Amino acid sequence: MDLEKRILKLIERDARLSAKTIAAMIDEDEEKVQEIISGLEKNRTILGYHAIVNWEKNGWDGVTALIEVKVSPEREVGFNNIAERIYRFPEVKSVYLMSGSYDLSVIVEGDSLKDVARFVSHKLSVIDQVQSTVTHFILKRYKEDHIIFNEGEEDKRLVVSP
Repeated sequence: MDLEKRILKLIERDARLSAKTIAAMIDEDEEKVQEIISGLEKNRTILGYHAIVNWEKNGWDGVTALIEVKVSPEREVGFNNIAERIYRFPEVKSVYLMSGSYDLSVIVEGDSLKDVARFVSHKLSVIDQVQSTVTHFILKRYKEDHIIFNEGEEDKRLVVSP
C-alpha cells in the first residue's frame, strides 16, 4: 500500500492523530507526513475532519431517516442537478446515487417525526424530477464509520420464560 493510502487509512480511523504520531506509526519522517497531509487537504482528497457523536448520550431525541428517492434524470447531466438541489437543504445529512430499485438515498435529520414528514412533503416530493419517495426511520445506530455504539452495554430487558 502506498504511503498516501496508509496515511489516509490512519486519519480515517482517528482524525485526531498528529503528523508526528502518524510518522511514528508508519516509520516515516514527520515533515514528509505533514507535507503529504497538506497536499491531500489542498487537492480535496481530505475534505474535512469530524467527530462521530452519540447524541443520545447528550439527550437529543431527534430522528434520522433514510429516504429512497426515485427521480427522472435530466438530459446531459443525469442525476447531478437533482442531487445538488436535494443536498442543499439544511435537513439533509447525506445523498448517495444508488443502483437498484431507487436512484438516490437521502439521509435527513429532524427534531421529530413531523419535521422529517414536513421535509418530505413540502420540500422533497414537490421537486419536479422526484417521482416517488419511501421513508425509513432509523431506530438505533449500532455502528457508524467503524465506530461501535453502546459496546458492552448491559441488556436490561426482563427474561421471559414459558
